Amino acid sequence: MKKLFRKYYTDLFLGARLFIALGVCVVLFLFSFFMPFLGDIPYFAFYAVLVLVVIDLLLLYRTQKTIFLRRDVPERLSNGDDNEVKLYLENFYNFPITVGIIDEIPFQFQKRDLWFSVNLSSREQKIITYNLRPTKRGEYDFGITRIYVKSPLGFLSRRLNVANQKTVPVYPSFLKLRQYELLAVSNRLTDIGIKKMRRIGHSMEFDQVKTYVPGDDYRTVNWKATARRSELMVNSYTDEKAQHIYCVIDKSRAMKMPFDGLSLLDYAINASLILSSVALVKQDKAGLMTIAEKTGKVVPADRRPTQLNKIMEVLYKEKTRYLETDMEALFVSVRATIKQRSLIVFFTNFESMSALERQLPFLKRIAKYHLLLVVFFENTSLKSLSEEPAKDVEGIYIKTIAEKFAFEKKQMVKELAKHGILSLLTAPENLTVNVVNKYLAIKARQQI
Repeated sequence: MKKLFRKYYTDLFLGARLFIALGVCVVLFLFSFFMPFLGDIPYFAFYAVLVLVVIDLLLLYRTQKTIFLRRDVPERLSNGDDNEVKLYLENFYNFPITVGIIDEIPFQFQKRDLWFSVNLSSREQKIITYNLRPTKRGEYDFGITRIYVKSPLGFLSRRLNVANQKTVPVYPSFLKLRQYELLAVSNRLTDIGIKKMRRIGHSMEFDQVKTYVPGDDYRTVNWKATARRSELMVNSYTDEKAQHIYCVIDKSRAMKMPFDGLSLLDYAINASLILSSVALVKQDKAGLMTIAEKTGKVVPADRRPTQLNKIMEVLYKEKTRYLETDMEALFVSVRATIKQRSLIVFFTNFESMSALERQLPFLKRIAKYHLLLVVFFENTSLKSLSEEPAKDVEGIYIKTIAEKFAFEKKQMVKELAKHGILSLLTAPENLTVNVVNKYLAIKARQQI
């Protein structure tokens, strides 16, 4: 009984055409009081509407095989990117239908108006495609899909619920990672701003002695081998490989600030993943470390095929903490974990010179043993305010304060350089490209 009640009452809805038809009948009944010549026309119209409603009900419920729907969601979503979701539809009715679809997407997207309407002929198939852009990592729960079917009469609408529940994890931006890999294979990295860095000098990692060919650097001539072979011989060198590249990510409250839906932590995580991938392509060893009020996860530098997956699994679970970064704990962890001179890319954020001065002593101690690159962020909102012309006294005050903060950021770069620490001040949206370019420049100058 409960099943029948749900089938014929709970899942049955009245359409707009039915209310229009009943409205016409009401008007005819009203006019019949003043126009006797209408006679029984209002009654015929009302009974005709009832007959059409019964026919519509039979059309919607007379068959068991109604409509097929399947949601195709990727096994994992990429954070900060557009992820494609597909709905596959097929009509098993013997007549054309109009279908309305409500797909219950995860609550994190905060979308309550995701409605699709399509017309399907009998046995026709269609694919509906839409994109979802997550801005937080974690698990996302997809619910059921609700289908509202109308026959050509359109007086009634039948609801069908398709159990499409699925939990999908959201990982750091692996779609951009694939994009970088594809562009690298096709030598089109310059399309997204990656520069070709001219190598200064040559690597000192000896490879072999070979016969001179035009174009070889004359400074590499091996005179002893030339004398023995009675022909010009040169030393051949290879790029230095297996250098350790560590991405250190600050998870403190300074990285909670949002830009374009993503937090600074998410921007840093996405950039770290891509930088690790580029380092592995360059035959370097990639590692990872996270820090907040205490040291978090540590992935020792390696270049095994599974290294990138290890880094991704660690980054997937990281969340912002609400305490200050313990730089002393970071220094102790770096000294205990990283035994040889390495490139340490430290993703953090400073909003004032005093914030930098609190951390500077520990940054100087790390830079004593490793090549340290401090990456922090421009406040793009303040930058836009400083560039806007002031229209009144309040605008002048706002512009002055914004320029003060922007100037402090530039002073931080100079302060770090004064102590021999590399720095990169970048807008969040340009972080990945700028970090990769900085790494390539460091490799080209053979600073590590």
